[in-house]
Amino acid sequence: MILQTVLSSGPLLFSPCCSTYKRLNPLSFSKRRRGLRRWHFIRPRPFAAVAAAENGVFTSPEIAKTFDFASEERIYNWWESQGYFRPNFDRGSDPFVISMPPPNVTGSLHMGHAMFVTLEDIMVRYHRMRGRPTLWLPGTDHAGIATQLVVERMLASEGIKRVDLSRDEFTNRVWEWKEKYGGTIANQIRRLGASCDWSRERFTLDEQLSRAVIEAFVRLHEKGLIYQGSYMVNWSPSLQTAVSDLEVEYSEESGALYYIKYRVAGGSSSDYLTIATTRPETLFGDVAIAVHPKDDRYSKYIGMMAIVPMTYGRHVPIISDRQVDKDFGTGVLKISPGHDHNDYLLARKLGLPILNIMNKDGTLNEVAGLFCGLDRFEARKKLWADLEETGLAVKKEPHTLRVPRSQRGGEIIEPLISKQWFVSMETLAEKALRVIEKGELTIIPERFEKIYNHWLSNIKDWCISRQLWWGHRIPVWYIVGKDCEEEYIVARSSDEALEKARAKFGKDVEIYQDPDVLDTWFSSALWPFSTLGWPDVSAEDFKRFYPTTMLETGHDILFFWVARMVMMGIEFTGTIPFSYVYLHGLIRDSQGRKMSKTLGNVIDPIDTIKEFGTDALRFSIALGTAGQDLNLSTERLASNKAFTNKLWNAGKFVLQNLPDQNDATWESILAYKFDMEESLIALPLPECWVVSKLHLLIDMVTSSYEKFFFGDVGRETYDFFWGDFADWYIEASKARLYHSGGDSVAPVAQAVLLYVFENILKLLHPFMPFVTEELWQALPQRKEAIMVSPWPQTSLPRHANSIKKFENLQALTRAIRNARAEYSVEPGKRISASIVASEEVIQYISKEKEVLALLSRLDVQNVQFTNSPPGDAEQSVHLVAGEGLEAYLPLADMIDISAEVERLSKRLSKMQTEYDGLKARLSSPNFVEKAPADVVRGVREKAAEAEEKIILTKNRLALLKSTTPITN
Repeated sequence: MILQTVLSSGPLLFSPCCSTYKRLNPLSFSKRRRGLRRWHFIRPRPFAAVAAAENGVFTSPEIAKTFDFASEERIYNWWESQGYFRPNFDRGSDPFVISMPPPNVTGSLHMGHAMFVTLEDIMVRYHRMRGRPTLWLPGTDHAGIATQLVVERMLASEGIKRVDLSRDEFTNRVWEWKEKYGGTIANQIRRLGASCDWSRERFTLDEQLSRAVIEAFVRLHEKGLIYQGSYMVNWSPSLQTAVSDLEVEYSEESGALYYIKYRVAGGSSSDYLTIATTRPETLFGDVAIAVHPKDDRYSKYIGMMAIVPMTYGRHVPIISDRQVDKDFGTGVLKISPGHDHNDYLLARKLGLPILNIMNKDGTLNEVAGLFCGLDRFEARKKLWADLEETGLAVKKEPHTLRVPRSQRGGEIIEPLISKQWFVSMETLAEKALRVIEKGELTIIPERFEKIYNHWLSNIKDWCISRQLWWGHRIPVWYIVGKDCEEEYIVARSSDEALEKARAKFGKDVEIYQDPDVLDTWFSSALWPFSTLGWPDVSAEDFKRFYPTTMLETGHDILFFWVARMVMMGIEFTGTIPFSYVYLHGLIRDSQGRKMSKTLGNVIDPIDTIKEFGTDALRFSIALGTAGQDLNLSTERLASNKAFTNKLWNAGKFVLQNLPDQNDATWESILAYKFDMEESLIALPLPECWVVSKLHLLIDMVTSSYEKFFFGDVGRETYDFFWGDFADWYIEASKARLYHSGGDSVAPVAQAVLLYVFENILKLLHPFMPFVTEELWQALPQRKEAIMVSPWPQTSLPRHANSIKKFENLQALTRAIRNARAEYSVEPGKRISASIVASEEVIQYISKEKEVLALLSRLDVQNVQFTNSPPGDAEQSVHLVAGEGLEAYLPLADMIDISAEVERLSKRLSKMQTEYDGLKARLSSPNFVEKAPADVVRGVREKAAEAEEKIILTKNRLALLKSTTPITN
């Protein structure tokens, strides 16, 4: 139990003589204080503030003007200390489980993290309140390349290179770094209110997860799905490792297109082919020259040989292939299969040899002849200079390049043939495709199913080895003195490997482990089940929580992570690892641009939280649509910060208008029940309306939550709270709380205020956890945290006729307010009104006479209800609020008619002068015939608008002059 303070009926929290008493006066919430006949004053409740003070965690709106963001961390720590983040099977048995996409251990919070944390926490908090045992399992990824790069840079600042250390010494330094800095991202995720079970936090290099990785590798190898071979990979020369496609980013950069002559062997000096290339240094790896078979320019050379420049006369065949683009460059393609992905595939199709001209550090090797040892870019400059000198350089022209760069180091990636370990993907992909066909896996939004299917249908084998020291060491051992490609042992441990080696090669055999580590995505692909105890299928968490329910992540890693998890889940557990995949988009700036340091438009989540609060940030992010990018601006954040304050002020109003805990009025308040239709219909019109609208909202919002339409949830709840509850019902309730009627009418308003507000807090809690918990704790008789309180009941009664009736009252109020504004009636002035309607409408409108008077600023003693126009109708402003509902507002009651006539007469004179000028221009042939058509059209539109305003002003003047004699 959270609040157990025994409260006494002691003195008022603030006495009337106290200077702060005025601040707590309920009348301070209304701007309509003039003209009210009688106050029914309710003393402020002291118990919430006392309880908050004793608890030391929460602050009541009664003692704080606004929600203090500094309390967010206190609230979060309290939630965690109470164990609320752990799955609770007391209220249900069907768990809702999400595995957090593990952020890199090197990371710090950015808006992408804020997006996934917000959306996943919304899902988790919603299902927790629905009574389902919820597990949101957090963790971090060891991020092989990123982490090794960070530590190498740290060592470099100390004057140490990685190669100066042994492998064990280096990995020890990385673990030291991880222990010191690796928790940053987890602590920042806490700042976002993530209600994940930190007692189950995982790290991809944890002992249990490492065991799962080794087991997966061994099983795949035993099935023949893992093999070793030399193939084209993305190579990082500075890191000296292969990198995945995901870790390569392409950027548009200014470069050059180099045109080079390739002489035709045996031909004359005029027989040559000109080739356009962006990387001339790769010509040392050329194995053929290709042209299109129907390109008449070059057909005579097909079948002949070309001489590769600067290679001492090396000959390569001139071939034809339909893949050659006749319109790019010169229509001639040099094929360098050792250094270009497309050339590599073409060479394998045609059976061409493959030449590697490059060392792993990005320098050219002995195949490049005199250029051996030069860096690839230095070689490019020197080669072009030599080509110019020998007359083989035709021209060099500017060209925009699509440059592949390492996501981690930023260097240009080199396509390179390298011996690596691969996973054969075809059979795994077939099973992952079938789960979509059978409807076992739902991807949200649905359009991404096509992308998922396309990628799996055209999948390539997965390069899983990385030439790093940080990560999961590949569980392969080689035999000293044996060919490592022919003889190797796959085992779960070095002891097992040695035992196998001795059984095959004798007891004196010596073995050594493969130096490579596995691609980080390999361990991540096992994340949904390795974190729950697999390969121990008897583990309690695995039995209870696998398969998981939901996978939420960015749409950009649908192939690289999501699809691989599906394949591995089916392969190792026999079932898909989750039933739903929810894909979010990018967060962009207010102009729709991708956030980048270069543009200077990055919005930092931590800075945002400090300025606007976590709830405002979360609410802003959550209003997007699945799969769509979201534009985020400070204006939107400021608006939702105002929403937080509006909630806070509404809570202040509700609290200050509830009786003391020991007040006998509580029996009357608690006697109201809103889940029975007969009780609902018995309520007065405003109360019946707002409760009915709330019940409709609960159903709509619950349905949207279930469909993952979180943007709809936010907008629907926002509109109801601000548009219906705050703007209309809170104002209407003041007629019960402060006006005539006394204690007999106040309890119904108090009961409805409390009921509606606490349900609004529940509906908003998944979005805005901190302010809703703070407000919840301030409400009376709270026995538990809002985050574990039951979700509002659905299918509750609603009275459509009362909704329609109150909408009529609203329409009438708006009409009167608009008339007051149009005639500039002073805000505090109370005016008379005659309401004309049918007997049926009069019956329910007249019952709410005080509400109408309060909302419309009418003189409650001079509001008449009739079924025919009043006698002074001709001297009144006539308003039509709706079919069968009208109002007449006496002009003399609203304004100083003489002053208004004088003002409008002057205005009419000015308008007439402007109109006459416009008509004069339009009557001039020179203007109409010579001026541009759009200018003439604009003048005509202005003239028509001015004429309409003149007519309206004349009509109003006529009305005013007929109302009272006008004297000069």
